[in-house]
Amino acid sequence: MAEDRVDPVRGWERLHGEDVSGNRLAVGWIRLVHVLARPVLSVAPDALSAAGVASAAAAVGAAALGLTWAALGLVLVSGLLDGIDGAVALRTGRARPLGAVVDAVADRLADLCLIAVLVVLGGDARLAVAVAAAVLLHEYARARAQGAGMGSAGAITVAERPTRVILVAVTCLGAGVAPSGPPGTGWSWPMVTLWLWVGVAVVGGTQLAAGIRRELGRADQAGDDRGGQGDQG
Repeated sequence: MAEDRVDPVRGWERLHGEDVSGNRLAVGWIRLVHVLARPVLSVAPDALSAAGVASAAAAVGAAALGLTWAALGLVLVSGLLDGIDGAVALRTGRARPLGAVVDAVADRLADLCLIAVLVVLGGDARLAVAVAAAVLLHEYARARAQGAGMGSAGAITVAERPTRVILVAVTCLGAGVAPSGPPGTGWSWPMVTLWLWVGVAVVGGTQLAAGIRRELGRADQAGDDRGGQGDQG
């Protein structure tokens, strides 16, 4: 819609069925990626999604070579591209169901690459697998709820993609500044991040479960009300 291109926040809300007008962080992020999208409006959104995955994969390679500063830059680029692809689709009127699927798959691949960055920097592989499972479960539950009739994201939780990108970016930054780990902890940066991610995943999962229950409960109630009116007719 034309008004969505003028007001990116309204466009995002229309596509996701979620009101974020009261969330300054979310509103700021949406407006930022729309500004950054202006120079690349001629690029296909799917190509930008693929570039985001490629950047995240390159970050794994950079981290494996000990190039933590390069890994940091690539992680940030991947996170920005994740928002820019949707902004380009919205501003150019190219948002479509297939594009949403491509974006979702690209996001999950990028998430796995982010977790791989933590592993190659020295994080525990078993804990990383648990974190990966939590991320996939989070997104699978949301997708299933939407397939069952939930018309929104359920809830914008603390465990969304921007948080994941920030956690890994801080790890790369910390590994570059203080390779021995956070002072006074005795732990490496990747291990601190993985445990923080576990905590974030638990809180985010709880928020999402409450949101799904609330939204599907409303859908069930609306269906019951329609059924009752039909009986009366």
